[in-house]
Amino acid sequence: MKKFFLKIYLAYSIVVFCLIMTLSLPLVTIPFLLGERTGGRIAYFFLKVWGNSFGCLCGIWFRAVGRSKIEPGRTYVYVANHNSYLDSPAFVTAIPGQFRPLGKSELKKVPVFGWLYPYVVITVDRSSTASKLKSMRTLREKLASGISVFLFPEGKMNRTADPMLPFQDGAFRLAVEMQTPIMPMVILNSRRLLPRSPFVLRPGVITTVFLEPVEVAGLTMADVPELKRKVADRMREALEEQDQYQYRGWRVVQ
Repeated sequence: MKKFFLKIYLAYSIVVFCLIMTLSLPLVTIPFLLGERTGGRIAYFFLKVWGNSFGCLCGIWFRAVGRSKIEPGRTYVYVANHNSYLDSPAFVTAIPGQFRPLGKSELKKVPVFGWLYPYVVITVDRSSTASKLKSMRTLREKLASGISVFLFPEGKMNRTADPMLPFQDGAFRLAVEMQTPIMPMVILNSRRLLPRSPFVLRPGVITTVFLEPVEVAGLTMADVPELKRKVADRMREALEEQDQYQYRGWRVVQ
């Protein structure tokens, strides 16, 4: 009986997701006619409205801890762990202001969601070297213009029992090249609410925790391995101590 109701709940949530996404499409895409920076601010406001609306209607609450660590007006390379499709609305609602995430180009084929995807995401085909080079060039351009970027350093969704997959170099090379600080984040509880297998959805709270930013001023490409290790260790430690970020009623324990 429980499995039956979870399937009904999943079907309901998919319908809600598609409906809100369809209604949000013009609100997110049209503002870009005003230009990258002004239009982007408006578009990302409505994108956050989409994420929070989807969560409220489906019984999923997105919460952020440590947002005060983000210095207003400063540009960051945001990085986070990746365990579930719910990670996307989690980081969209958690990160203040506009930014540009890097995402796989295959998602452009998803009905409804794929129509909006290219407007707010820097897409990459990981099987194409040319696409990878183009996406990195675009990420550098965004950082140079003062717009933060977001990457999953694992490179793909973690389906293993390990807390995180090994990190790839891209985010760290980008941060060093552009001399932009890294803002590590950990997303908690998303896999429990929406695992890849079995594909069911449960209501609950997803918490995004911002850790201390990692400065890269003066670092060179030779420092990338140590930088990557430092960030991975900091995120892994937060994942291992995630109980301190759990909710007791409506209060965050920090």
